[in-house]
Amino acid sequence: MDDGAVVVALPRGGLPVAYEVARSLGAPLDVLVVRKLGAPGHAELAIGAIASGGARVLNGDLVRSLRLDDATIARIEAVEARELARRERLYRGSRPPLEVAGRTVILVDDGIATGATMLAAVQALKQLEASRVIVAAPVGAPGSLARLAAEADEVVCLHQPHDLVSVGQWFQDFSQTTDDEVRELLSRGGPTGHGS
Repeated sequence: MDDGAVVVALPRGGLPVAYEVARSLGAPLDVLVVRKLGAPGHAELAIGAIASGGARVLNGDLVRSLRLDDATIARIEAVEARELARRERLYRGSRPPLEVAGRTVILVDDGIATGATMLAAVQALKQLEASRVIVAAPVGAPGSLARLAAEADEVVCLHQPHDLVSVGQWFQDFSQTTDDEVRELLSRGGPTGHGS
């Protein structure tokens, strides 16, 4: 890791994992808000994702197979864009994001299923001119990891089960990380600190 490296988490589930990574590396911790674009009637099925900074990723094959038109996608995106902006304000408060231009960014989530949210985050960080983007997660679907490897500079994933149905099945405790926990972890290992 170079001295300028930063750890960036995908909230909310990625924060506890990223906090430990940042603490272990002595690196600053920040958050990048990404919102999954869920299929109508199947919110957990990601047809794509949007991220802070305006990045947008769509799964074209899935969009076509579900016969989703542009107007439907625009409605889904508008709802998620409002939630993205709300979470940015909630998590950051008045604190600006870490400067990532010219730096190595270790982008962390609790797991990678479809990879849509992580892909949007990688693209957002590239738009912000990060010098290297390293994707890191404890568990991920091999196909999704392969797609991410084509976009990120490096992908680090401890478990790559071929039978991954959901990320939660690989955790003993997969209870939802709360907004308060996100703010607490960011305050302990946030942009002005290096963790405790």
